[in-house]
Amino acid sequence: MGLHAATGAMMMCSFGVAPSTLNILPVNRTFTSKVPAANIMDHVPFMNIMPFGMCITPSNPMVAAATAAALGVLTPMPCIPVTAAPWIVGSPTVLLGSVPALNNTSTLMCMWGGVITIMLPGQFTEMIP
Repeated sequence: MGLHAATGAMMMCSFGVAPSTLNILPVNRTFTSKVPAANIMDHVPFMNIMPFGMCITPSNPMVAAATAAALGVLTPMPCIPVTAAPWIVGSPTVLLGSVPALNNTSTLMCMWGGVITIMLPGQFTEMIP
């Protein structure tokens, strides 16, 4: 069983150089350990998903342009996550706003090829399947 992800959860992108925090707005009015709980639809960049420092993947157009300008030397650029789809899997038996709840084993794909994972769930008392 995984832990229910909540606001303040620490995330990491496979192509980012720094961790980021998950920000959940209390629109579902569901709290876990006195902080807003997350569901799989909480994947909006700059609202739920903050940048991961610098991005190092050449599939990111900004990194590709900077690398080309530096004559092929990989040049990291600011990370702007682009997440078009919701978190993968979630908890099928726990619904939050009629959508599966987000647990710490869920992953999120960035359009530039990165995989966003939850390192710390933001709370440690509520477990969900």
